[in-house]
Amino acid sequence: MMEISFPGGVAVDATFRGFTVSTDQPEGSGGANSAPSPFELFLASLGTCAGFYALRFCQQRQIATEGMQLTLDTLRDPQTKHLDQVQIVLQLPAGFPEKYRDTILRAIDQCAVKKAIFDPPQISVETR
Repeated sequence: MMEISFPGGVAVDATFRGFTVSTDQPEGSGGANSAPSPFELFLASLGTCAGFYALRFCQQRQIATEGMQLTLDTLRDPQTKHLDQVQIVLQLPAGFPEKYRDTILRAIDQCAVKKAIFDPPQISVETR
């Protein structure tokens, strides 16, 4: 279970498995910019999940990962601010075997966060 708490201002924390993840809103949006926003953490979850799959792909094949880098960029509709596109780019390390280029992309597609977006769970909200 994850416990959500409200430490002050518009900051919101999530505590689980002995960890606390803090969030806040940027200055100008009512926040103190003391931590990433919840939406930024969502994007970070997507990027780090994709990165994990790329990393494990290389580790399992004993492919060096020095110089490997993954970037995540977003495109939003300027009017609605709706997130229209997320682009993930994997910079492969020097000497990466050509025969694995397509395969590592398929591995990244196995990211659990991405899968949850494409097949979203039902979310219920209630009061007690």
